[in-house]
Order: sequence, then structure tokens, then C-alpha cells
Amino acid sequence: QVQLVESGGGLVQPGGSLRLSCAASGSNFRINNMGWYRQAPGKERELVALITTSGNTRYADSVQGRFIISRDNAKNTVDLQMNSLKAEDTAVYYCNQVGITGTYWGQGTQVTVSS
Repeated sequence: QVQLVESGGGLVQPGGSLRLSCAASGSNFRINNMGWYRQAPGKERELVALITTSGNTRYADSVQGRFIISRDNAKNTVDLQMNSLKAEDTAVYYCNQVGITGTYWGQGTQVTVSS
């Protein structure tokens, strides 16, 4: 059974940083593409960043240059380093795994950017 557990969310002031982490279990982590999505109140869930099995990355235009996604195949984790946070980054952030067995989601972690 695949499980994705996010951690690291919280309240941060504009311009601050947060690091989210997602711990995966129940699958062969290294052969799955991993990603972070977010959903703000009243909006659809959107892609924030993804990282492929080979380490290639892709970012939403709104976070390019501020966020960095990384993975550790030895620890079965995928992290999202978020810098220069803005109020518009406030959302629930979800870890996502896509592989041959299907698509899976974590339960989400709240990120609130406010002074």
C-alpha cells in the first residue's frame, strides 16, 4: 500500500522560507516520478514542481527561481525548498507520486504566508 506523508508546513512571513518533505512508502520509490501540487481556497489544484526518476525538474512559472524540488532515493523522500514566499503561495500543498501502479496523493500540509 502506497503512503505519502507530508511535513514541514506552517505559518511564515512574506519573504521567508519553508521546506516541505514527503516520505513515501509501499512502492519502488526510485522508479516513480514525484511532484508537489497546491490548492488554494476556491481554486483548482495546480502543479508546483515535479522531478522525474532521472532527476529532471519542472516548475510552475509562478515559483520558478524561488522553489527547488529534490529527491533522495536512498531515503524515499522528496523535498520542496520554498524561498521568497509570497502571500499568493498560501495553500494546502500535496505530495504526488506517479508510477506504473497508478497515481497517489498525500494528505496535504498547510502553508500560510502572512505578516
